[in-house]
Amino acid sequence: MDLPNFTNPIENINELGVYDGMIAADLGAGTGSYTIPLAERVGESGRVYAVEVQKEFLSNIKDAAMARGLKNVEVIWGDIERVNGTKIKDSSVDVAVISNVLFQVEDKSGLLLEAKRILKSGGKLLLVDWKDSFNGLGPVKDAIVTAPVARALCEREGMVFKKEIPAGEHHYGLVMLKSQSYEKP
Repeated sequence: MDLPNFTNPIENINELGVYDGMIAADLGAGTGSYTIPLAERVGESGRVYAVEVQKEFLSNIKDAAMARGLKNVEVIWGDIERVNGTKIKDSSVDVAVISNVLFQVEDKSGLLLEAKRILKSGGKLLLVDWKDSFNGLGPVKDAIVTAPVARALCEREGMVFKKEIPAGEHHYGLVMLKSQSYEKP
């Protein structure tokens, strides 16, 4: 479902650079608007973890994947705001997507730390969120997390800014990298 003036998951995934065989995580997967295109992009040799706290969304995502013949989607009932809450292994994901979620979560730092934990060294985080409150569309003004604030939150957790992408009239998109630090094996 592509709504006018809304962010386009397929275009955002193209900007992120997702390839066949990659492992991806959709954190706060919701209706699966990123999960399904990610699964199609990474192909049979890749995998997509759809993590969501609302179980009914997970069953809808699973049904949508099955209807398209996608066997590479794993739905996980988990807490994206808590380290280890996604149940995904450390440093196992090439790309993580957090779309229209940052403004909603209470523990923004916990969410970003969990994303960083599951990303491989050099892995990419796509963070898409609302630029502002638009006449009843999106979050209330007090809940908005602006692009500079979102970038600063990511950098505070040790991620490195790569680029900003055009994510639609009402959204911004940031691509952040898990720094390739020398972690002990």
